[in-house]
Amino acid sequence: MEFARRHPHGWREAYQLLMQFSLLIQGSPTASQSPFSAYEFASAALAQGHSIQRAFFYQDAVLIGNKLVATPQDEFDIQTAWQALGKAHHIPLVLCVASCLRRGILDDREAERFEKSATSIAETFEIGGLGQLIDASLESARLITFRP
Repeated sequence: MEFARRHPHGWREAYQLLMQFSLLIQGSPTASQSPFSAYEFASAALAQGHSIQRAFFYQDAVLIGNKLVATPQDEFDIQTAWQALGKAHHIPLVLCVASCLRRGILDDREAERFEKSATSIAETFEIGGLGQLIDASLESARLITFRP
């Protein structure tokens, strides 16, 4: 609230300037800049006092939640960066269920449902439906889309 004390019109106007965002990320973490751009946007928004209600990964972007991916040591590990951001700011990191199933990303519930012997979802990520994206768009001031 330091920003609010310094704002020339007081805390009410300062509070109204802070926004709640939800993010829709659609590009693959290995073939697109969209997961990295979304991460940079989220980090900058949080640093300015805004909040991120939810990050929803759709289509190839769900590959960010695959725990079996090993990022080379000389590359930026976007999965770990998102996990740290999600944990630090209590941001739900939601992977689209239909996109996950097509790409072999399963949590305990989906593995049991499809009679698979293992899971492949990374820690901090969760699988959810498009209803969560709709809720996020209704509850946030802005839904920002990051396309490939």
